[in-house]
Amino acid sequence: MGVSFRSSAGFGKRMEYNIVGQMLMEGLDCYLPLVDDHGVDCVIKKPDGTFIEIQIKARSNEVTDGDAALFAAITHTLTPNFYFVFYSERLNSMWIMSSEEFLNECVTNKNGKNAGKHSIWFNGNRKDKSTGIKKEYCYLKFDKYKATDFSRFH
Repeated sequence: MGVSFRSSAGFGKRMEYNIVGQMLMEGLDCYLPLVDDHGVDCVIKKPDGTFIEIQIKARSNEVTDGDAALFAAITHTLTPNFYFVFYSERLNSMWIMSSEEFLNECVTNKNGKNAGKHSIWFNGNRKDKSTGIKKEYCYLKFDKYKATDFSRFH
């Protein structure tokens, strides 16, 4: 049985709250904007009194095989004190990147309806030689951004 529109549409918001909850449990001071006009899902006040903006992107178990960690059509320009948190439910993996890191690593669409928008793909898909079954895996080149906590924000 497929995922209903209601549950798939709400996945992103549920994951935002889940990730913000994890940040709070680590002792971060998190503030949630009432509107999402600028792609900011959370604002964190650091101990030194400065603020950072966070955009959370999540992919569910239900996405097409091979796309577990594909984040596409992202509108973004270089922004100081701005970070992305990317989460793949199927890979149970999270990557944290600054605005600059994201723009250095992403692919920017040159033409078409998403011209100027950015995409990043943290995973590949390969066939297991012994079983012949395709399996998703995380690209090693992004290991430096992999995170199991939010220490980068402290």
